[in-house]
Amino acid sequence: MTRITTHILDTSLGQPAANVRVWLESLEGRNITLISETQTDADGRAAKLTPEPVASGHYRLCADIGAYFTATGRETLYHSAIIDVVIDGEQDHYHLPLLISPYSYSTYRGS
Repeated sequence: MTRITTHILDTSLGQPAANVRVWLESLEGRNITLISETQTDADGRAAKLTPEPVASGHYRLCADIGAYFTATGRETLYHSAIIDVVIDGEQDHYHLPLLISPYSYSTYRGS
């Protein structure tokens, strides 16, 4: 069993992206199950993304970056950012940072 965390940074402003709605889904074939939903804190972190550890499997970490950019008075190309991953439940932790700007986003496996 493992935990999944994220940290969203607005690279266009050089600061954390606060109050971004994020959610984690589990995918099994065509079935999608919502695991949790929360918002990033003032530091851009989603502390309760996996309140309970999750098993090995296919997951999607989604962020409502469209609403974030609208709330900050900026146009954006993307409505949401989706990180589609396969998790090995034998690992203790997966940290999946998300770097966003109005016209791009990227991610990597952090520590």
